[in-house]
Order: sequence, then structure tokens, then C-alpha cells
Amino acid sequence: MIPFVKGHGLGNDYIVIDAADLAAPLSARQVERICDRNWGVGSDGILLLVPAWAGADFGLRIFNPDGSEAEKSGNGLRIFAKYLHDHGRAARPIFTVDTKGGRVECRCHVAGGRVHEVTVEMGRCTFVAPEIPMSGPRREVVGEPLQVGEQTLLVTAVSVGNPHCVVFTDRIDEAETRRLGSLIENHPAFPNRTNAQFARVLSRAEVEIRIWERGAGYTLASGSSSSAVACAAVKNGLCDHGLVTVRMPGGTLSVDVRPDWSIRLQGPVEEVYAGTFSRDLMDALRPLG
Repeated sequence: MIPFVKGHGLGNDYIVIDAADLAAPLSARQVERICDRNWGVGSDGILLLVPAWAGADFGLRIFNPDGSEAEKSGNGLRIFAKYLHDHGRAARPIFTVDTKGGRVECRCHVAGGRVHEVTVEMGRCTFVAPEIPMSGPRREVVGEPLQVGEQTLLVTAVSVGNPHCVVFTDRIDEAETRRLGSLIENHPAFPNRTNAQFARVLSRAEVEIRIWERGAGYTLASGSSSSAVACAAVKNGLCDHGLVTVRMPGGTLSVDVRPDWSIRLQGPVEEVYAGTFSRDLMDALRPLG
């Protein structure tokens, strides 16, 4: 039997599994089945605890519900940090985690013996096309036209360890996000696909966003998306360096965009439940390996 913990950050939910409890690596089809909300446990992805590979305290692999692997996730990291602290894996409230999008530092805010908020040092953002990655010559992709279907959108592409495409607009709409999100995610300009955000600036320190997450679709909240939009807003001169409040359907996150473009993300996190995969689910997963 495989134990797991499920948590969420503002409605963006992940399942945490220790790779040491698996008899074999998870296949993409197994990930899909586990994340399926009708046929499996149901989640926006899987956080897999693995040995650190670049000198951090812990290692993390992040899987999207379509079976693909993500480089980094702000909400996922906060859920992972709470799991490590509350389940006795981390001896201290501050520790480092290796991800495919770089090493991050997590700081757990503890009350009553449990983690309620986590601050994550997300690293530095970049707008340089090959570093995102985005096709075309080496340049900063800031307010650049992109043909999406029959529309031309002005986009700012940014990586915070994973790729994002930000569209600033005067009006944000869930239906529009769903309609254009998949087209942007799979646009040929992004060789590794991309996350997409539609953002409306509310003030010099506040934005509202809707999110289409690569490999997951429309999402209530995202830490890496919040970080990317905050950086893009500052880069476009719409917000100032410092704290930017990012509002999403799931709730609010705080992003500190420093002058050197390093990012600090802070927000709440909750555990939903802990359990084990049933024998029936294990039987269903076996032929998908």
C-alpha cells in the first residue's frame, strides 16, 4: 500500500508521495489515473519526494495531471514544505529543496505545532527568450505581439524556473482564459509549452489574474504564475519593485520582486487528508506502469 498526503494552496491541490514507498517509478499513465478526479484520488498534480541531487536538504519532482513533469511550482513547494515539517521529515522550519527549476529555500511559519504559511525563495526571473524557452532570436520578450488563433495578443514571456506567458488586459474572464489558454500553452513559439496568465493591474502594488496551467488547465491559484505576473507587471512599468499582491479565484498571494529580479513568494497552505491507495486502485495502476 502506498501512503500519501493531499494538500492545497488556495485551492490548487497536490498529492505528496515519497518515492521510497514506490516499487517502481511512476509512469505518465499512472500519474494521470491518480490525479483523475473521477477515477483516482484527484489533484492538480503529484509532488514526489526524492533524494536531493544538487546539495539541497530535499529533492522534489513535480508531475502535472496529464503525466508531464514540471520544473517548479510555488503552491506545490508550499504544500511540500508543510508536509516535510508537519510529518517530521524536516528538523528545522527553514530548509532547501532541489527542483528541476533550481534550488529554492522554504521558510515554514508555524503556529500550534503546524505550518499555516510558507515563504519560498523562488530564485530569479528572466525575460530572455532562449532562457524561457521561447523561439526566435535572443531578446527580452516584453510586450511582444503573438498571433494566437485569430487574435494578436501583446505578451510578456518570463521564466521563474518554469515558462510563463503573461497577457495584460483591462478585463479578465474565465471563459476567455479557458478559450485562449490551451492555444497559448501549445503555441509553437514555446518548445516546452507554457503556462498562461491573463492579468488586470489594480494598482501599483496589486494585480488580479486568471490562470491556465501547463498540463493542468484552468487553475484556481498558482504560486509560480503569481510570481511570473508580478515580475512581468514590474518589467512593463505597471507595478513597482517590492511587494505585489496577486489576487486569484482561490485567494491572494504576496510576491516580493526585488531590484535584482529575485522573487520571494508567501502564502497560506492547508493539508486536506492523509491516506493510502486502496488495493483496487493499486490493481488499476499496475497495468498502466
